[in-house]
Amino acid sequence: MRHIFITFLLLVSFISPGIPCTSAVISGKATNDGRPLLWKHRDTGDVANKLVYGTGEKYDFVGVANQVDTLSKQIWMGSNSVGFSIMNTASYNLNANQVCDVPDDQEGLFMRAALERCSDLKDFETFMDTSMGNWGLAANFGVIDAKGGAAYYEKGYYEYTKYDVTDTDVAPEGYLIRTNFSVSGTKDVGYGFIRFGITTELFEQQDAISVNFMLESATRNLKHGLLGNDLRSDFLPRDEADEKYVFFQDYVVRRSSASTLLIQGVLPEEDPQLTTLWTVLGWQPVTLVTPVWVRSADLLPELVTSIDNAPAPLNALALEIKESCFPIERGNGQDYLLHSKLTNMAGTGVLDVILPAEEEIINKTLKMQEKWRKKKVKNRDLKKFNKWLNGYIVDVYQNDLDLSLEE
Repeated sequence: MRHIFITFLLLVSFISPGIPCTSAVISGKATNDGRPLLWKHRDTGDVANKLVYGTGEKYDFVGVANQVDTLSKQIWMGSNSVGFSIMNTASYNLNANQVCDVPDDQEGLFMRAALERCSDLKDFETFMDTSMGNWGLAANFGVIDAKGGAAYYEKGYYEYTKYDVTDTDVAPEGYLIRTNFSVSGTKDVGYGFIRFGITTELFEQQDAISVNFMLESATRNLKHGLLGNDLRSDFLPRDEADEKYVFFQDYVVRRSSASTLLIQGVLPEEDPQLTTLWTVLGWQPVTLVTPVWVRSADLLPELVTSIDNAPAPLNALALEIKESCFPIERGNGQDYLLHSKLTNMAGTGVLDVILPAEEEIINKTLKMQEKWRKKKVKNRDLKKFNKWLNGYIVDVYQNDLDLSLEE
């Protein structure tokens, strides 16, 4: 019977939709510093992404948008100037036997509207209550605010179910995870059960969840939830010349993985503008993190923004590197990862270089956060940091990976 079950799960994974995101809402009770975290590992058919600054109806915001969306009408995860942050995963077991007069798949439009209007969870609930039936939605929306609020909202056309992550009866461990099914939806329908399982297993191993853990382990999780093999440690090729391939399906990281946003909130007494958006704008195993804040368009690193509708430089390079990790173009070659290019025993794979280099960015940012929490953030400090960050990222790719990245 177990063999039949495994075969069924594998077959389901092959026909799963192209936007199988993985996410978590983490209350301050579960983190190492008491600040909430909001995490979305994004998968999409639109893998060319950019980071944008938007001027909203009430609040300005920073978020991830598709490169082709020149007006950035749809935001897929982001935070606004008062610390309200939102992301989603598509759900495939809501709205059973229901129809709606508006188009489906309006999650990106909906999240931009929420970022422009909402200051906290209460505002968000009012926004949903007063616009019920006006949006074509089927999604799990994760939200945190600057007041300590943290929740999932499983929302369809005409109703939503709230899961308060700060409530120990709802979230005993202080966090909740969602992939592509809703707990309130039709039972045993949806996608992402294997990814849900392996992400849950990973979280359960932590005494306290930190930014470092979320970026290094959760975002770059290459352990298969069903088969048990870990591409970061098992059967590693000797070096890059040892060209070994692995079948690459149903990991948290997928070929369709486009970007990750880890939003680190604030304590209730802190300035909401200290909310930090740890942005991995590209295929996660090959892309260095860029921390940003909601200050102004001029204070976003140029490497992750689109100038005159051109691709964001870091994202464009990450897409090139990703293609080199999937060099077989004929037939089903796109399903096979060149393992040795990504990681190997010699430590020369792209992931082998990215992870230790990223530690420098994380450590420098954490120290700067501590300084800012004691005295007000100054734009000149952020400009200085962005100059260092751009130069550091360029140097890592150029000197350690022999890849060209223009500032």
